[in-house]
Amino acid sequence: MARRSGSSGEKTAIALHDAAVRLFARHGFAAVSMRQIAAEIGVQVGALYLYTADKQALLNDILSGHMEHLLLTAGETLPVSGSPAARLEAFVRFHIRYHVLRPEKVFISYMELRNLTEDNFAAIEVLRRRYEDLLEDILKAGKAGRDFHITDTRLTTLAMIAMLTGISTWYKSGGRMTQEEIEAHYLEMVNNMVGRPLAAELLASPS
Repeated sequence: MARRSGSSGEKTAIALHDAAVRLFARHGFAAVSMRQIAAEIGVQVGALYLYTADKQALLNDILSGHMEHLLLTAGETLPVSGSPAARLEAFVRFHIRYHVLRPEKVFISYMELRNLTEDNFAAIEVLRRRYEDLLEDILKAGKAGRDFHITDTRLTTLAMIAMLTGISTWYKSGGRMTQEEIEAHYLEMVNNMVGRPLAAELLASPS
């Protein structure tokens, strides 16, 4: 998203982005107009075009920004060495912790892909594949070393990410289980998927 220089311009750009995320998540991209977004942040609709070319560009900015930040944070957080089992645990915990904090962006990133132009969709798919490859590389290493017992690493990657991302649609802080307990249970399910059940005493020990 193009931003004007100066603190006022920066604040408006951030407000525009945040309002679009809220409205797209609540009503859907197709049902939200630029006029509604302008009203949400208290500016004239014409002022929005100082910060974005149009609604399509705004959606693309949200989705690409989400994926780029996810990749950057993963690169800063996930270990690149160690046993496949330890790297898989790190990925599971990272993915859950990142996504439960951003339920609206996660929802938009999956539900509004169909509303991107062909070129924008293709660019987002490249970013999504880069993130999926982080997990698949772990699974390939585990399969090669016979730590994991899986037939198709690509299919397992997609299944795991879908399962882990789904947490963001229902997780609420203060619920029946703590986030740490949920992580432990999902870690158990992921390890079962690769044929590596965890010992019960390890499940309640978040890293």
